[in-house]
Amino acid sequence: MWPEALLAMALATLPAGAATGAANAAPEPRFLALGDSYTIGEGVAPEGRWPVQLAARLRERGIAIGEPRLIATTGWTTDELEAGIDAAAAREPLPADHALVSLLIGVNNQYRGRPLAEYEQQFSALLERAIGFAGGDPARVLVLAIPDWGVTPFAIRSGRDRAKIAAQLDAFNAAARRIADARGARFVDIAPVSRERGGEAAMLAEDGLHPSAALYALWAEAALPVAEALLRR
Repeated sequence: MWPEALLAMALATLPAGAATGAANAAPEPRFLALGDSYTIGEGVAPEGRWPVQLAARLRERGIAIGEPRLIATTGWTTDELEAGIDAAAAREPLPADHALVSLLIGVNNQYRGRPLAEYEQQFSALLERAIGFAGGDPARVLVLAIPDWGVTPFAIRSGRDRAKIAAQLDAFNAAARRIADARGARFVDIAPVSRERGGEAAMLAEDGLHPSAALYALWAEAALPVAEALLRR
């Protein structure tokens, strides 16, 4: 039987008016999450990713929000995220009506030794794109701080200069906060809790570098009041 016939039969069994209501039901508000390994959730199950956990917590509070669309890949720098957004938009259009957009990017710029000035320029451009995806409303954009990977066993085993990593990431985060504040985006500082808890075994994925779902839960908890407030406006 053709799918159209099956659909017609199913609709015919609904109570009067139900078919029209289903057809006219408003779609769930969109959530777009932009970033790198910290957004895609390297080493964790999809439900453990922080944007997915945030969406679930918002729904628990009675706030309608769709499952996040993630444009993120492990290892991406700011310019690679820019190219990734272009590629994703070519495959499937990116509308400008997202109720919530998150942006977390920059750790790989620091890891590769890329200059802060370059990060500032490219991050500013990405933030403008994020605002565009949020219908031009910067208050619907969450910028998350970059966590300090220098506290992880990976950094310790590889003999990295943990103080240098911390100082560089502090500078990157200060720039991101300044740029976000200037445009009216919401900055969520998950760096302190990541620095405090990010070296614990329970807070790490198997690679000893990336966060586990437990640490992502703390990030979602930090972002929750900000996201809830802006979505209830």
